[in-house]
Amino acid sequence: MNYQTAISFGLVHIPVIMNSAIRNNDISFNMLHKKCGEKLEYIRYCPHCKTKVKSEEIEKGYEYTDDNYITFTDSDFDKLKSDNDKVIEIISFVDINEIDPVYYDKSYTLTSNKSTKAFNLFKEALRKSKKVAIAKTYMRNKAYYVVIRFGYENIIMDTLYYEEEIKLQKEKIKKEFNEKELKTAMDLISAMSDEFKPEEYVDEYQTRLRKAIDKKINGKEIKPYKKKKQKSISDLMTALEESLKEQKNGKK
Repeated sequence: MNYQTAISFGLVHIPVIMNSAIRNNDISFNMLHKKCGEKLEYIRYCPHCKTKVKSEEIEKGYEYTDDNYITFTDSDFDKLKSDNDKVIEIISFVDINEIDPVYYDKSYTLTSNKSTKAFNLFKEALRKSKKVAIAKTYMRNKAYYVVIRFGYENIIMDTLYYEEEIKLQKEKIKKEFNEKELKTAMDLISAMSDEFKPEEYVDEYQTRLRKAIDKKINGKEIKPYKKKKQKSISDLMTALEESLKEQKNGKK
């Protein structure tokens, strides 16, 4: 993705290029016909006309009652956009701690194709203020609220889910534990506390999968993955104390 847009910061207009900040490293597999090993095709088929349908013959329809549709064209969708659909319009600045991570969806970087004074000034202001911007924009016929923040020496934009899309409900904590259990749990959290080091978090499953692919290519057998055996302790307090003891002894 390489999308040209602009940040609207009050009366300041800052041209930017939006790119995805995330790369999916998951290994992909094709669907094959078990009988002959041929790769399957994704076919758009009309059961009424009993024929394959080309991309240019497809339109979008909304089913308002059973089997009754109204259709929308690209022109119809364009009429619903605001005048500011080509920009990222900042509406306020907030503390990032006020935003629960459950609201975050996808991340993008906002860069400048040429180092402009306005872009660099905005970037430095974000860094020094330690605030994040809440803005609104359009992408692919959808309106988004986004967070614009400073991170990794970049301006990062995260799309947000709407409140109505979040399915979580507030639940009060049931105090079925005693103070000693709580203190031991807090001690365990303290003993396990460390700095956030994302470079140490490796996708172990994808690593094993790549090794399995190499073995399959070379005609070798895949052996079952051996999991570490864990102690089974039913008593909560005993489990907490044993866990704390292992942390203090430097065991993982």
